[in-house]
Amino acid sequence: MKVIDLTHAITPEMPVYPGTEPPRFEAANTYEKDGFKETRITMFTHTGTHMDPPAHLYAHRTTLDAFPPEQFIGKALVVDCRALACGEAITMEHLRPYGEKADAADFLLFCLGWDKKWGSEDYFGDYPCIDDAVLDHILNGSYKGIGFDVIGLDPIADVNLTRHKRLFAEKDIVNIENLCRLEQCGPELFWFSCFPLKIENCDGSPIRAVAWFED
Repeated sequence: MKVIDLTHAITPEMPVYPGTEPPRFEAANTYEKDGFKETRITMFTHTGTHMDPPAHLYAHRTTLDAFPPEQFIGKALVVDCRALACGEAITMEHLRPYGEKADAADFLLFCLGWDKKWGSEDYFGDYPCIDDAVLDHILNGSYKGIGFDVIGLDPIADVNLTRHKRLFAEKDIVNIENLCRLEQCGPELFWFSCFPLKIENCDGSPIRAVAWFED
Protein backbone atom coordinates (compact mmCIF):
# COMPACT_ATOMS: atom_id res chain seq x y z
CA MET A 1 0.00 0.00 0.00
CA LYS A 2 1.32 3.44 -0.97
CA VAL A 3 0.84 6.23 1.60
CA ILE A 4 1.47 9.97 1.09
CA ASP A 5 1.64 12.39 4.00
CA LEU A 6 -0.12 15.61 2.96
CA THR A 7 0.69 17.45 6.20
CA HIS A 8 3.18 20.19 7.07
CA ALA A 9 5.11 19.66 10.31
CA ILE A 10 4.30 22.02 13.17
CA THR A 11 7.40 23.99 14.14
CA PRO A 12 8.11 27.27 15.96
CA GLU A 13 9.27 28.84 12.68
CA MET A 14 6.33 27.79 10.51
CA PRO A 15 4.11 30.24 8.57
CA VAL A 16 0.96 31.29 10.41
CA TYR A 17 -2.03 33.35 9.35
CA PRO A 18 -1.30 37.09 9.62
CA GLY A 19 -2.19 38.38 13.05
CA THR A 20 -1.77 35.08 14.88
CA GLU A 21 1.26 33.90 16.86
CA PRO A 22 3.54 31.02 15.87
CA PRO A 23 3.54 27.86 18.00
CA ARG A 24 5.60 27.88 21.19
CA PHE A 25 7.36 24.73 22.40
CA GLU A 26 8.46 24.66 26.03
CA ALA A 27 10.22 21.86 27.91
CA ALA A 28 7.81 20.80 30.67
CA ASN A 29 9.85 17.75 31.68
CA THR A 30 13.28 16.57 30.56
CA TYR A 31 15.19 13.28 30.49
CA GLU A 32 17.92 14.75 32.69
CA LYS A 33 15.66 16.23 35.40
CA ASP A 34 12.55 14.06 35.31
CA GLY A 35 13.58 10.86 33.53
CA PHE A 36 11.15 11.47 30.66
CA LYS A 37 10.40 14.15 28.08
CA GLU A 38 7.18 16.14 27.90
CA THR A 39 6.57 19.34 25.94
CA ARG A 40 4.11 22.14 26.53
CA ILE A 41 2.79 23.41 23.18
CA THR A 42 0.95 26.71 22.84
CA MET A 43 -0.71 27.37 19.50
CA PHE A 44 -3.87 28.51 17.77
CA THR A 45 -6.47 25.95 16.68
CA HIS A 46 -5.96 26.96 13.03
CA THR A 47 -2.22 26.25 12.91
CA GLY A 48 -0.47 24.48 10.06
CA THR A 49 -2.37 21.87 8.07
CA HIS A 50 -5.72 22.27 9.78
CA MET A 51 -9.47 21.99 9.44
CA ASP A 52 -12.32 24.52 9.78
CA PRO A 53 -15.87 23.48 10.75
CA PRO A 54 -18.97 25.68 10.43
CA ALA A 55 -18.48 26.83 14.06
CA HIS A 56 -15.32 28.64 12.95
CA LEU A 57 -17.55 31.36 11.49
CA TYR A 58 -20.94 30.90 13.13
CA ALA A 59 -21.98 30.53 16.75
CA HIS A 60 -24.33 27.57 17.32
CA ARG A 61 -23.20 25.84 14.11
CA THR A 62 -21.45 22.45 14.04
CA THR A 63 -18.17 22.08 15.93
CA LEU A 64 -15.51 19.58 14.92
CA ASP A 65 -16.13 17.34 17.94
CA ALA A 66 -19.83 17.14 16.99
CA PHE A 67 -19.07 15.50 13.63
CA PRO A 68 -19.06 11.67 13.51
CA PRO A 69 -15.64 10.14 12.75
CA GLU A 70 -16.75 9.06 9.27
CA GLN A 71 -16.81 12.76 8.30
CA PHE A 72 -13.02 12.68 8.20
CA ILE A 73 -12.40 9.71 5.92
CA GLY A 74 -13.44 8.84 2.37
CA LYS A 75 -12.52 9.05 -1.28
CA ALA A 76 -10.72 12.18 -2.46
CA LEU A 77 -9.87 13.72 -5.81
CA VAL A 78 -7.09 16.22 -6.46
CA VAL A 79 -8.06 18.97 -8.92
CA ASP A 80 -4.88 20.18 -10.60
CA CYS A 81 -4.90 23.99 -10.81
CA ARG A 82 -1.14 24.54 -10.97
CA ALA A 83 -1.33 26.28 -14.36
CA LEU A 84 -3.16 29.22 -12.82
CA ALA A 85 -1.31 32.49 -12.36
CA CYS A 86 -1.45 34.57 -9.19
CA GLY A 87 -4.92 36.00 -8.63
CA GLU A 88 -6.67 33.87 -11.26
CA ALA A 89 -9.84 32.01 -10.30
CA ILE A 90 -10.44 28.29 -9.96
CA THR A 91 -13.47 27.73 -12.21
CA MET A 92 -15.73 24.86 -13.28
CA GLU A 93 -13.42 24.43 -16.29
CA HIS A 94 -10.89 22.94 -13.87
CA LEU A 95 -13.43 20.42 -12.56
CA ARG A 96 -15.03 19.33 -15.84
CA PRO A 97 -12.10 17.19 -17.12
CA TYR A 98 -12.55 14.88 -14.12
CA GLY A 99 -16.14 14.07 -15.10
CA GLU A 100 -17.99 11.67 -12.80
CA LYS A 101 -14.96 11.32 -10.53
CA ALA A 102 -15.54 14.85 -9.23
CA ASP A 103 -19.09 13.91 -8.22
CA ALA A 104 -18.05 10.55 -6.72
CA ALA A 105 -15.45 12.11 -4.41
CA ASP A 106 -16.12 12.77 -0.73
CA PHE A 107 -13.35 15.39 -0.70
CA LEU A 108 -12.27 17.81 -3.42
CA LEU A 109 -8.65 18.87 -2.90
CA PHE A 110 -7.40 21.77 -5.02
CA CYS A 111 -3.71 21.66 -5.94
CA LEU A 112 -2.20 25.09 -6.66
CA GLY A 113 1.41 24.01 -6.09
CA TRP A 114 1.48 26.75 -3.47
CA ASP A 115 3.06 24.47 -0.85
CA LYS A 116 6.37 25.00 -2.65
CA LYS A 117 6.27 28.56 -1.29
CA TRP A 118 5.91 27.34 2.33
CA GLY A 119 8.30 29.21 4.59
CA SER A 120 8.64 32.23 2.30
CA GLU A 121 6.82 35.56 2.16
CA ASP A 122 5.37 34.49 -1.20
CA TYR A 123 3.17 32.00 0.64
CA PHE A 124 1.02 34.96 1.75
CA GLY A 125 0.62 36.22 -1.82
CA ASP A 126 -2.31 36.38 -4.22
CA TYR A 127 -3.06 32.66 -4.52
CA PRO A 128 -5.92 31.51 -6.78
CA CYS A 129 -9.29 30.88 -5.11
CA ILE A 130 -12.48 29.12 -6.13
CA ASP A 131 -15.07 31.28 -7.86
CA ASP A 132 -18.81 31.46 -7.09
CA ALA A 133 -19.72 28.72 -9.58
CA VAL A 134 -17.31 26.23 -7.99
CA LEU A 135 -18.56 27.17 -4.54
CA ASP A 136 -22.16 26.67 -5.73
CA HIS A 137 -21.19 23.24 -7.07
CA ILE A 138 -19.71 22.30 -3.70
CA LEU A 139 -22.74 23.56 -1.81
CA ASN A 140 -25.08 21.64 -4.10
CA GLY A 141 -23.06 18.44 -3.79
CA SER A 142 -22.69 15.85 -1.05
CA TYR A 143 -19.05 16.47 -0.22
CA LYS A 144 -17.68 15.86 3.26
CA GLY A 145 -14.96 18.42 2.77
CA ILE A 146 -12.77 20.52 0.52
CA GLY A 147 -9.08 21.32 0.84
CA PHE A 148 -6.31 23.55 -0.49
CA ASP A 149 -2.52 23.82 -0.41
CA VAL A 150 -2.80 27.54 0.42
CA ILE A 151 -3.36 29.37 3.71
CA GLY A 152 -7.02 30.21 3.14
CA LEU A 153 -10.24 29.47 1.31
CA ASP A 154 -10.60 33.24 0.84
CA PRO A 155 -7.98 35.59 -0.61
CA ILE A 156 -5.54 36.80 2.01
CA ALA A 157 -6.95 40.34 1.64
CA ASP A 158 -10.60 39.33 2.24
CA VAL A 159 -11.01 40.08 5.94
CA ASN A 160 -14.77 39.46 5.56
CA LEU A 161 -14.08 35.78 4.77
CA THR A 162 -16.79 35.80 2.11
CA ARG A 163 -16.29 32.24 0.85
CA HIS A 164 -16.01 30.80 4.36
CA LYS A 165 -19.34 32.39 5.28
CA ARG A 166 -21.13 31.03 2.22
CA LEU A 167 -19.64 27.56 2.72
CA PHE A 168 -20.59 27.28 6.38
CA ALA A 169 -23.86 29.22 6.60
CA GLU A 170 -26.07 26.13 6.27
CA LYS A 171 -23.93 23.17 5.14
CA ASP A 172 -22.18 20.68 7.44
CA ILE A 173 -18.84 20.40 5.68
CA VAL A 174 -15.18 20.87 6.61
CA ASN A 175 -12.55 23.05 4.98
CA ILE A 176 -8.87 22.06 5.02
CA GLU A 177 -6.02 24.53 4.53
CA ASN A 178 -2.23 24.29 4.18
CA LEU A 179 -2.10 20.85 2.60
CA CYS A 180 1.07 19.78 0.78
CA ARG A 181 2.30 17.30 -1.84
CA LEU A 182 -1.11 17.05 -3.51
CA GLU A 183 0.53 16.72 -6.93
CA GLN A 184 1.80 13.27 -5.87
CA CYS A 185 -1.74 11.91 -5.62
CA GLY A 186 -2.46 11.77 -9.36
CA PRO A 187 -5.75 12.30 -11.24
CA GLU A 188 -7.74 9.33 -9.88
CA LEU A 189 -9.82 8.82 -6.75
CA PHE A 190 -7.90 7.67 -3.67
CA TRP A 191 -8.49 7.03 0.01
CA PHE A 192 -8.05 10.07 2.24
CA SER A 193 -8.22 10.74 5.97
CA CYS A 194 -7.95 14.02 7.86
CA PHE A 195 -8.74 13.41 11.53
CA PRO A 196 -8.71 16.43 13.87
CA LEU A 197 -8.06 16.42 17.59
CA LYS A 198 -11.26 15.80 19.54
CA ILE A 199 -11.46 19.07 21.48
CA GLU A 200 -14.66 20.15 23.19
CA ASN A 201 -16.57 22.85 21.27
CA CYS A 202 -13.83 22.82 18.68
CA ASP A 203 -13.67 25.70 16.17
CA GLY A 204 -10.69 24.20 14.34
CA SER A 205 -7.81 21.78 14.75
CA PRO A 206 -4.50 20.75 13.25
CA ILE A 207 -4.91 17.46 11.37
CA ARG A 208 -2.74 14.68 9.97
CA ALA A 209 -3.92 14.50 6.36
CA VAL A 210 -2.96 11.26 4.61
CA ALA A 211 -3.62 9.75 1.17
CA TRP A 212 -3.31 6.03 0.55
CA PHE A 213 -3.54 3.83 -2.48
CA GLU A 214 -4.45 0.15 -2.33
CA ASP A 215 -2.45 -2.27 -4.46
